[in-house]
Amino acid sequence: MRVGGIVVDPRSQVPVVVLRGLAEPRLYLPIFIGGLEATSIATVLADVDLPRPMTHDLMASLVRTLGSTVERITVTRLVEGTFYAEVTLVDAEDNVYHVDARPSDSIALALRVSAPIFVAREVIAEAGALADPETLEGAGEGGEGEVEAAAPPAPDAPTDLVEGDGPSALVDGQDVRLEDLEPGSFGKYKM
Repeated sequence: MRVGGIVVDPRSQVPVVVLRGLAEPRLYLPIFIGGLEATSIATVLADVDLPRPMTHDLMASLVRTLGSTVERITVTRLVEGTFYAEVTLVDAEDNVYHVDARPSDSIALALRVSAPIFVAREVIAEAGALADPETLEGAGEGGEGEVEAAAPPAPDAPTDLVEGDGPSALVDGQDVRLEDLEPGSFGKYKM
């Protein structure tokens, strides 16, 4: 998946990060996030350089300083309206660590280190949706707010994740606009 943008739920005025499918550009997954995390993601989407590091910049710096890499982030499950994620780290000795995290923090980190973003099929089945292809025509002209957050596929990518054997080459497609999202997709998930 990749980050399609940040929108605001019209009813609750809460920020929502919209993940988009790579192989299927109509696929989207809205996840409610906090304001600070939305700001952190938005600064990367807008390519804004801040004078001091934000929390997610610090996380990326710590990972690099310790000689590790973020192999991937994965939105692993949805339980009672709450999304869960994990960050997969690999250290200099090729030890793999899976760290529990909120999706918003994971996404903010992934954008900073160009790590691929995955979502478990079960999460897509429960909370994902397909945008109407007719409403997408011409929607992405200009590409504002679009960041490709995929890196080369991991050779041992799990097969139970969206994108099959790992992230494919980025698919050029139209952005999902707030107007294209189904109202039922909003308002039922906790941050």
